[in-house]
Amino acid sequence: MSYPIDAVLTGKARIFRGEEASAIGKMPAAGPLSVGFLGIDGDEQADLSVHGGPDKAIHHYPRDHYGWWAETLGSHALLEAPGAFGENISTAGLVESEACLGDRYRLGTALVEISQGRQPCWKLGHRFGVASVPATVVKTRRSGWYYRVIEEGAVAAGDELALVERPLPEWSVERVFRLLIGGGGKHEPEALKALAAMEALAATWRARAEKLLP
Repeated sequence: MSYPIDAVLTGKARIFRGEEASAIGKMPAAGPLSVGFLGIDGDEQADLSVHGGPDKAIHHYPRDHYGWWAETLGSHALLEAPGAFGENISTAGLVESEACLGDRYRLGTALVEISQGRQPCWKLGHRFGVASVPATVVKTRRSGWYYRVIEEGAVAAGDELALVERPLPEWSVERVFRLLIGGGGKHEPEALKALAAMEALAATWRARAEKLLP
């Protein structure tokens, strides 16, 4: 399975609200960009305590959801082009119910692995001017996901995102998000135990799974 990459996006940290900075405002990049273990060349994160790092090197948000968001929020300039959700990679055809934890993809010439879903914060609501956007992400599980980088390389718009390996087909991004962020874990303690011990899951989400155990 492979998916054409319709945009590769990067952003610099800028003042976002008051004195707070954010790099959520990302723009499409022309030409190939280097992909390193901490992300795509030219991309930044403002608050490294909750963003960036090896387990959240690259953010992917499905372009598939843009139509639904436009119906839900109404016409919005942010939804007219990729980057509305601060994503680095935009594709169509792969969504949270199909993408799985531990999936490895060839991203251009780099090799990446899904490490966790994207937990939304207030910045999405502020960006859209609609405070309920983060809660809607949680409710609908239209979260997007993060990659860790296994092999460095380069990527450009027009390249392919090609599935190489799917070792955990029963652990879709949607399912893991529902269990750990959407409140479903309280009804599935055995699933939480499995996630707490799962090496493919980002360390912070393994810790969350353990904390949620009864």
